[in-house]
Amino acid sequence: MRIPLAAALLATSALPAVAGSVNVAVAANFTAVAEDLAALFTAESGHEVVLSFGATGQLYAQISQAAPFGVFLAADVERPQLAIVEGLAVANSFSVYAEGRLVLYGPGRDLSDGAAALEADFSRIAIADPQAAPYGKAALETLTALGLYDAVEPKVVWGENISQTLQFVETGNAELGFVAASQVPDKADTWPVPAALHAPIAQGAVLLKAGADNPAAVEFLAFLQSDAAIAVIEAAGYSVP
Repeated sequence: MRIPLAAALLATSALPAVAGSVNVAVAANFTAVAEDLAALFTAESGHEVVLSFGATGQLYAQISQAAPFGVFLAADVERPQLAIVEGLAVANSFSVYAEGRLVLYGPGRDLSDGAAALEADFSRIAIADPQAAPYGKAALETLTALGLYDAVEPKVVWGENISQTLQFVETGNAELGFVAASQVPDKADTWPVPAALHAPIAQGAVLLKAGADNPAAVEFLAFLQSDAAIAVIEAAGYSVP
C-alpha cells in the first residue's frame, strides 16, 4: 500500500522548481515525532513545514471552518475519512501513518500492576477529552473494561488534549494520567495498557483540499510512507502498518 499510494500522490502534482511551504494539522500526541519528521523532510526537499498541534477533534473543527491546512495528521481514522466524505479532503489520499500505544503514567509510583494502581489511593487522574482526543477515548474504554470507570470518574481531571494531560501529571495536578507512550519513552513509572482493553489507536493522514495543488503538501504526505520517515515513527514508540 505504501509505494502505490506515494506514487499516486506524487503523480497529482509536478515537482516544484522552487521550495514551497505546507501547513500541517497534527494531533498533539504526535508533536515530537512530527517536529523530527518536518526537519528531515525540509532537509531532503527544501520545503518548509509549518506545524499546528491540537486535539484531533479541535483540529477537525478548524479544518471544517476552512483553516488553511494542507495535510491532516489525526490521532484517529474516523475524522480523516470523514473529511473525504464531507469534501474537505482528496479522495483516495487516506492512509494510516502510525498506531499509538496508551500508557498509564504516575511519577514515583509502582505501576507494575496498572489495574491495582487504579484501585489504590489517589486524588486525581488526568485523561484527555474523549470527544476530542482518541487517547482519551481509549482511556475510558480501558477503565470500562477493567470495571473501574464508576470508581475513577469522580477523580478525573480532563485535559483539552494529550499534551495538556501529560502536563497535569508532570506538574503534580494529577498523580496519574493516561498518556501516549511516545510522550514518556524513557519513563520507568508507566504501565503499558494491554491492547485488548481498548480499540486500536490507528492514526490517519489525509491530503486536504487546500493542499491538493500544493507540491509541498503532496510530497510531505508521500514522505510519511518512506523508509526514513517510518524509521523515525517506529523509533518513537509507534508501529506502522
